[in-house]
Amino acid sequence: MNTSESNDKMSGKRNTQYYPAGEFASALQAKCPRCRRGDLFASPMYGWKAQKMHSECSHCGMKFEKEPGYWYVSMFISYAMNVAELISLAVALYVFTGNLEDPYLYVGVLFAGVLLLSPFNYRYSRVILLYWLTPGLHFDPEKSKD
Repeated sequence: MNTSESNDKMSGKRNTQYYPAGEFASALQAKCPRCRRGDLFASPMYGWKAQKMHSECSHCGMKFEKEPGYWYVSMFISYAMNVAELISLAVALYVFTGNLEDPYLYVGVLFAGVLLLSPFNYRYSRVILLYWLTPGLHFDPEKSKD
């Protein structure tokens, strides 16, 4: 224990400094990649309303859409996620049922999987684009301060 921690414990003061979550945890929570405090989305992933994304961070003011057409790249990411999910679902379906004869079983399950995972793919394709595929966009500890 360092001296400042022992002084805080003796004086009864609590350390109220905010420590942002790690990069992966912030991405899972869909937080701003620069400050890791502001939310990327205004609505929950699954709900009756369509997902709405904020245009800029409520904490640091970073504009999320870097240029016109910026989100087109997220469609390719979503497509790759969708292919991976469909292959995984098809393999899991074969392992659990052992059925290769009934194409309607596969079409039904894979179609349901696409519908159920589309909000997930929409959200996290944009998060992946912002966090790991945008050059020059990195976490700034100074922006995460109050």
